[in-house]
Amino acid sequence: MNASYPPASAAPRIAVIGGGITGLAAAHRLHELLPRAEVALFEAGPRVGGVLDTAHLDGFLVERSADNFLTRLPQAVALCRRVGLADELLSTDETRRRAFVVKNGQLVPIPDGFFLMSPRKLGPLLGSNVLSVPGKLRLLAETFVPRGPASKELNPEPRTLNPPDESVASFARRRLGNETFERLVQPLVAGIYTADPEKLSMAATMPEFLAQERDHGSLLRARRRAGRFRDQSDDSSGARYSLFAAPKDGMASLVQALVARISPSAIHLNAPIESVRQMSDGRWQLDFGFRISDFGLAEGSFNPQSRVPSGCRNPQSAFDALILAVPAYAAAELLRRHDPTLATELATIEYAGCAVVSLAFQRNQIGHALDGFGFVVPQVERRRIIAASFASQKFPGRAPEGAALIRVFIGGALQPELLDLPDHELRQLALDELRDLLQITGEPLLTDIARWPRSMPQYHVGHLDRIARIEELAARHPTLALAGNAYRGVGIPQCIASAESAAERLATPITP
Repeated sequence: MNASYPPASAAPRIAVIGGGITGLAAAHRLHELLPRAEVALFEAGPRVGGVLDTAHLDGFLVERSADNFLTRLPQAVALCRRVGLADELLSTDETRRRAFVVKNGQLVPIPDGFFLMSPRKLGPLLGSNVLSVPGKLRLLAETFVPRGPASKELNPEPRTLNPPDESVASFARRRLGNETFERLVQPLVAGIYTADPEKLSMAATMPEFLAQERDHGSLLRARRRAGRFRDQSDDSSGARYSLFAAPKDGMASLVQALVARISPSAIHLNAPIESVRQMSDGRWQLDFGFRISDFGLAEGSFNPQSRVPSGCRNPQSAFDALILAVPAYAAAELLRRHDPTLATELATIEYAGCAVVSLAFQRNQIGHALDGFGFVVPQVERRRIIAASFASQKFPGRAPEGAALIRVFIGGALQPELLDLPDHELRQLALDELRDLLQITGEPLLTDIARWPRSMPQYHVGHLDRIARIEELAARHPTLALAGNAYRGVGIPQCIASAESAAERLATPITP
């Protein structure tokens, strides 16, 4: 259907559906690009921010999901700078930049410099007891492992086409051996993606390692040629913690800063959308999940405190452009009647959920030194948690003096049934695991439980091809844009990049 743009004298009306970090970043970017535009953001729930949620409880700063973002990708830092938060960003405590992995019920340091599936320094790896002697020898033999089929078949110009794909488990076992996969790669990947590595796509999540195999024939050889075995600039283990940052007052401060820049009057809470469709004049009509008469209000009412969106003159408002900043399955439902083919592709993206149980203790209740940022748990240990983060050790101001705050992650793609446990069982599960692993005595000072069902998209093998099909289908609608963590990255910087790209793409066709 051909788009019909507003006349030069009219300000374009743009709707953003979804009030998570992606939707907020998209609305903010639209305000920057089109200050005259009427931007309305619709959130089905009672609050914006999506999974970003910070609670201040009895002197503790509790992050209920992500507690930092990667600074190597510029989008999050740049956005913080534009909304006035640059001076409030904290880096991780450099004296504790390491992590642990559980082995035989004990916390063992992840070798310094080991990142996902590649050692940056061989000495710490060879001296570590995470791997057995046969496991270390198998890892060192990686240099002699031939290239995989995917690397051999890569197009000479790989940027023009998506490369052949392989699961993370297949790649790691093939190159590094089963023990390194089970003891290091699997738990580290689970801590990031809450995913099943047997299904997780290498091309979509860790393309740099595919490129190293393609270009050098070996991950170890690639590191040696880059001189990185001698690089002492980052001794982090498990993740490059020097590249993470967080706002001083928590991730919610970024949400609040965006709301203030967008204007609270443009944000409509408790405003569920049932479907969207493009009308004959090219504008987009939103069908709300309620009727104005249900609230005893006349059409055209402007009541920001009600569930009726204050900027809408009727429950089926029309907009010149539309950004869907919601999970792929929600976007599929919204588009089901308008574009069934696009909706079907979106619905194929699977999701996993996770619970975050935050527990606070007096420091003298904990026998472990907490001399790191947390630990990950291999599946072969047969425990009921994915990982734990020592939140009060990573950034200052997360716990009162003499206390510690620990966040425990439960569920994910490998143990989805645990997410259905009632709160008291989740609390006890987390507490039992911490008591065993960290030698904790007594009861916690504080407990906070956050559940995030269907919150993490699963980038299964073939994900990039799926996204290419989705983008090709979405391009048929020049005033529609999709944004979020379902497409090309799950982190906060990638969500912001997706949001701003969507806003910039729409700003051109709707500008008179």
